[in-house]
Amino acid sequence: MPLGHLGINVGDLDVARRYYATVMGLLGHECFVDDHDQFAYRPADGKRGTYLFFYPAADATPYHRERTGLQHLAFMVPSRSAVRAAFDAAVAAGSTVIEPPRNFPEYPPPYFAAFWTDPFGMVLEAVCHHDRD
Repeated sequence: MPLGHLGINVGDLDVARRYYATVMGLLGHECFVDDHDQFAYRPADGKRGTYLFFYPAADATPYHRERTGLQHLAFMVPSRSAVRAAFDAAVAAGSTVIEPPRNFPEYPPPYFAAFWTDPFGMVLEAVCHHDRD
């Protein structure tokens, strides 16, 4: 069974809301909650998968992927062109590139992915497990 949902605290809810609005549709998710104190995305088109809830952080300590806790979020997309589109949108939104779109032979093939950070340093990944564009 897929994970039901994840709650993610962010340093600035409005910055996160704007940023995730630019990439989540390309990662197969749609907004379904947009309140003053939270927003959330779910898999689009009634598909099964993990919901993501975003909340304002009460602790101002910055996120770091090498601390205990969440290391990164990987979104499975249906094609290599979807990996590229999500990556391009993230870069246009100001993300820092960790790995541009490419094949990763160190993972079980086919594994075509890209990695970048959100405005708070959270690592995001778009991955396609198919040899299709």
